[in-house]
Amino acid sequence: MTYQTLSVSVDEDGIATLTLDRPDSLNAFDLVMAGELLDFFSERAYAEEIKAIVVTGAGRAFCAGMDLGSEGNVFGLDESLSPTPEELRAHLADPDQHPEYADGVRDTGGKVTLAIHALPKPVIAAINGAAVGIGATMTLAMDIRMASTKARIGFVFGRLGVVPEACSSFFLPRLVGLQQALEWVYTADILTAEQAHEGRLVRSLHEPEDLLPAAYELARRFVVGHSPVALGLARQMLQRNVAASSPLDAHLTDSLAMWHTSVGDGKEGVAAFLEKRPAVFTGRAAELPRVFPA
Repeated sequence: MTYQTLSVSVDEDGIATLTLDRPDSLNAFDLVMAGELLDFFSERAYAEEIKAIVVTGAGRAFCAGMDLGSEGNVFGLDESLSPTPEELRAHLADPDQHPEYADGVRDTGGKVTLAIHALPKPVIAAINGAAVGIGATMTLAMDIRMASTKARIGFVFGRLGVVPEACSSFFLPRLVGLQQALEWVYTADILTAEQAHEGRLVRSLHEPEDLLPAAYELARRFVVGHSPVALGLARQMLQRNVAASSPLDAHLTDSLAMWHTSVGDGKEGVAAFLEKRPAVFTGRAAELPRVFPA
């Protein structure tokens, strides 16, 4: 698939660079970009050649938020409906039968962040400039956020009379704590890179020219010489078990994951350690064993 709003490249180590590529509009998010991001994270990112992904923006912005210049409902929602929580949940499993709910009620940014969350590979946000609205919330489902000193981040929904989207009510409090999340959402302020770092939203700050090299270096540390299966399972386990009701839940998934990896890439990893040679892992992130209940 050829993208209109994104560009993608993959280096020799399997590090993919996904660039939001609408620089003339500060990489504003529109329905085309939403569909292309969903395609990338649901389909293309599962290619075996891709081991990790660095997401950044073309030009001087990361993503300036939703493109508010569209005609009609700028969020792409169907104003003829009167959806209820029960109806939305009832139609969730059959989007083809009820496209009016899949396309006209469900938040487009949320579909993207759910796809990022489900991907069994590391995803790093390299926030090179303005990241506002969906430009901020789309990064919350990514594993690591690194920012340029020129970055500006804002959860500005209150200024527009709408609410935080893209599953950010799930992700943001888990990353920065409920009190900090509420303050940022209530004030709708534009945060400096330093404020975002102090609030633990971003891992590290970098001079603009150093941001992508630092992100690539970290991505390589994640994946070079590592088992894609072990990495993918670890990502799922940490994401899911942070909200588990009991350590027993973690024990059960740990047990299944350890069993599967011990009879798979673990055999090669142990042999390589004993023989003092680099491991050659053959497992695929796209074929993870199931360790969580359906």
